[in-house]
Amino acid sequence: MSFDHSVLSSVTPISPAAGYLGGKRNLARRICAIIESVDHDGYAEPCVGMGGIFFRRMRRPRAEFINDIFGDITTFFRVVRRHYQALVDELEWLLASRAEFDRFKKVDPSTLTDIERAARFLYLQRLAFGGKIKGRNFGVDRHAPARFNLARLRATLPAIRDRLAPVVIEQLPFGEFIRRYDRPGMLFYLDPPYWDCEGDYGAGLFSKADFTAIAAQMKGAAGKFLLSINDTPGVRDCFAGFHMMEIETSYSIATKATGRAKKVGELIISNFALD
Repeated sequence: MSFDHSVLSSVTPISPAAGYLGGKRNLARRICAIIESVDHDGYAEPCVGMGGIFFRRMRRPRAEFINDIFGDITTFFRVVRRHYQALVDELEWLLASRAEFDRFKKVDPSTLTDIERAARFLYLQRLAFGGKIKGRNFGVDRHAPARFNLARLRATLPAIRDRLAPVVIEQLPFGEFIRRYDRPGMLFYLDPPYWDCEGDYGAGLFSKADFTAIAAQMKGAAGKFLLSINDTPGVRDCFAGFHMMEIETSYSIATKATGRAKKVGELIISNFALD
């Protein structure tokens, strides 16, 4: 049976507000094309990050749900949606400065108001090399303007605010989020940390055992899922029995010393046939 695309409505793709480690920019077009070809009337992301796939889709179902256990992300999205002008006012006088970047890094986000926390997170992510979370370093390109530019953000943030208006935002462990929203017709897109990179997003947020937990949970899922991850023997063993598609991409962050992108293998894994 062919997919009735009338259940999806058109939406204007948006660039994420900032970079994020593992943001899938190089794979977004291919992943979004697969997502939009799959029969679904609900869409859910257990590990949305800055929305590298979520915001770049061109079609959406009526029901959408996003989640991330990292509090800075969910706070940022909530503030953009509910307190846009206050966030812009907080960002108004910030400069793209290494000293300011280092000062913000030292601040405990739990001591800030939600608006201050959202501003701090966006500022750091705009300026951090490679969109890193753990071990952020000030990133600068001698041939490009500063990446923290409020004039550009004034165009991006309202688009994100409007795009999130009908979306449910959660801050749950991924397993609980999947259990809560799993049903026939739901499509999950999972973008967990890469294999052997579990600690890159912070201590205690993800472990090797969580890959096994995802595989076990999705074997019994009522909905469909699509997962993107680096191609390693451990990944293939963990997700054996699911459909797998090999694709090639590049990680420019891995080759900062040479300035050349490194070609690497990636897997798209699913519980349905990938054409």
